[in-house]
Amino acid sequence: MSLLPRATVVWIVTDGKAGLETHCTGLANALGVNAERRQIDPSRFWSALMPYGPVDPREGPGRAQSPIAPPFPDLVIASGRRTLPYLRQIKRSSGGRAFTVYMQDPAIGARAADVICVPQHDGLRGKNVITSLTSPHGLTPAVLAAARLAGDARLQALPRPRLAMVLGGKSAHFDLTIADAHALADMAVRHSRQGFGLMLTPSRRTPGHVLKTIAAALATAGIEPARFFIWDGSGDNPYLAMMAMADALIVTGDSVNMVSEATATGKPVYIYLPSGKGHKKITRFHNGLYAAGVARPYDGAIDLYEYAALDATPELAREVARRYAIFRAG
Repeated sequence: MSLLPRATVVWIVTDGKAGLETHCTGLANALGVNAERRQIDPSRFWSALMPYGPVDPREGPGRAQSPIAPPFPDLVIASGRRTLPYLRQIKRSSGGRAFTVYMQDPAIGARAADVICVPQHDGLRGKNVITSLTSPHGLTPAVLAAARLAGDARLQALPRPRLAMVLGGKSAHFDLTIADAHALADMAVRHSRQGFGLMLTPSRRTPGHVLKTIAAALATAGIEPARFFIWDGSGDNPYLAMMAMADALIVTGDSVNMVSEATATGKPVYIYLPSGKGHKKITRFHNGLYAAGVARPYDGAIDLYEYAALDATPELAREVARRYAIFRAG
């Protein structure tokens, strides 16, 4: 069911970064609309001026093949600082008619869009700012239930309880070093010996040496291959199936998105903090989850505790829809 009036035209403006686009698609799905995806591709020169500068002139609304050519949408959702000039241009070129929603802190203040959705650990506040403990995504109960029902032959034979290890990688504030690889390998061996069926999936940022170290440790420890599955990039991505079929999860704390999606499963979530200098925003995010009883810092033990699954996306969607209705009413 759509939270917006019938025939509302919605765009998602993206620069193609999957982690950022997830916020937009998650919100659009929760709004109950089929949003049109508009991908921008500004040149390196114009990108260097963003978010403060204009759109790449090659992609202006008057140019052929422009990703933001009219007719303009009723509502536009964007994330990623390179999309901000395009968001402003759509607002301006539509004569102010397009309602603009930006996901995450735009770094240029609360006037960047009609509505800005930010996680609570960001400092931005304002009358048009909506905050949430976790970031929006598309892992709804229905999606997880369908994935659980569909199953995955590579995972179904694993013994239960099943433990998913969801790995990030190098970022501005964190890294998965050789020491981290050995720590993760020790976890895999320890919990496999405790009886957990192990499911492990990397992200695009996970260094190759991490998977090799974990696989070697499991082999050296004599853990039977039937007791674990490590996705090496071949075949279909089992990430959704793992999230749906896990009885507990260990997630590296470098990614707000991965941790947020893990808490939507309603299964125990343990956060392993990788090497690096970290960031106070990420620390606030983790502490908020710990205080809510949703996640726990990894300390070597796995307890199958219970909590109500956490997903801020539906609430964000309802608030965006409410503010859109006010905007349309003048």
